[in-house]
Amino acid sequence: MPAGLLRRRTGAPLHDLGPMRAARRSALLELGLADRRFGYPLEMVLRAGAAGWRIAETEVDYLPRTGRSKVTGTLRGTLRAVSDMRRVMSELRPG
Repeated sequence: MPAGLLRRRTGAPLHDLGPMRAARRSALLELGLADRRFGYPLEMVLRAGAAGWRIAETEVDYLPRTGRSKVTGTLRGTLRAVSDMRRVMSELRPG
């Protein structure tokens, strides 16, 4: 997912769709998230941006991954992620 597109859609100064997101449970439920696969993080950020949430990206130290990613480590995972994210982007058009 190109970060520039995500920045334009949400207005948030994001550089990546990171693995960690934090929100109050009640507010998160109000977003009405529907995707249960690879599109979930993208849907959360897009819906939060549309709802006027404050979205922030914070740099953190981390260790290199051990093992293989279930998403980008396999062709099948990559194709599923791309497919799910395309679907979410088309379903949640601005306007």
